[in-house]
Amino acid sequence: MQSNSQRSDPREDIVIGRGPVQELLRAGRPVECLFLQKGLAALARLAAAAKEQGIPCKEADARKLDSLCGGANHQGVAAVLASDAYSGLEDIFARAQAAGEPVFLVVADEIEDPHNLGAIIRTAEAAGAHGLIIPKRRSAGLSYTVSKTSVGASAHLPVVRVANLAASIDALKEQGVWFYAADFGGQDWCTLDYAGPVGVVIGAEGKGVGRLIRQKCDFVATLPMRGKIGSLNASVAAGVLFYEIARQRAGLHARNQMRR
Repeated sequence: MQSNSQRSDPREDIVIGRGPVQELLRAGRPVECLFLQKGLAALARLAAAAKEQGIPCKEADARKLDSLCGGANHQGVAAVLASDAYSGLEDIFARAQAAGEPVFLVVADEIEDPHNLGAIIRTAEAAGAHGLIIPKRRSAGLSYTVSKTSVGASAHLPVVRVANLAASIDALKEQGVWFYAADFGGQDWCTLDYAGPVGVVIGAEGKGVGRLIRQKCDFVATLPMRGKIGSLNASVAAGVLFYEIARQRAGLHARNQMRR
């Protein structure tokens, strides 16, 4: 067994573990091949599901899987993502259209921590977002850590990688999307109207939303900070905004009033 000092993250194009790989197959995401550890009967269902989708399955011993997965706990299975594992913007709009809803997308502005990106993806998928956009540079990508932290949600939510985030926002605004930056110095988050096509921009911890990206946004949504700490974790702030959007779109209002 490798020591912690010898371990490294698996390659970015690898998804490992039985749960994450199962979600990957359930979502029908492009997979190049599956590596399955020899002699593990518990992997038979995964192998059958992969073969039904025409995905090649390769047997591997534990040592090869350990090497492929950087020593992480692979549970005997690793999926190699196809080169087209990322989605296109049209996939986000198609998802919204299929649901009969105005598009709700998330922009992760240079979030380099894969744990934060995974948590944002998990919450976005749960709150009803139709997709997420990340830049190709200075951003975490679809990796083992992102998949694990998202608890498989990254297999269900379309993730689009773009070369120029600012230009992509401009193009989406031309299609009627209104952008809301989660940052300081704006309007109270719950006083804004998110009923139409929306894009929520979440900035990196420590830096927040970049200056140019903030200028591209139509509104700035600000959360109150009433304690001693001046900021929230990026994924926590994202969750507050995502569920305000979900609340407004569901038409939910308080039914009981506290007596004074």
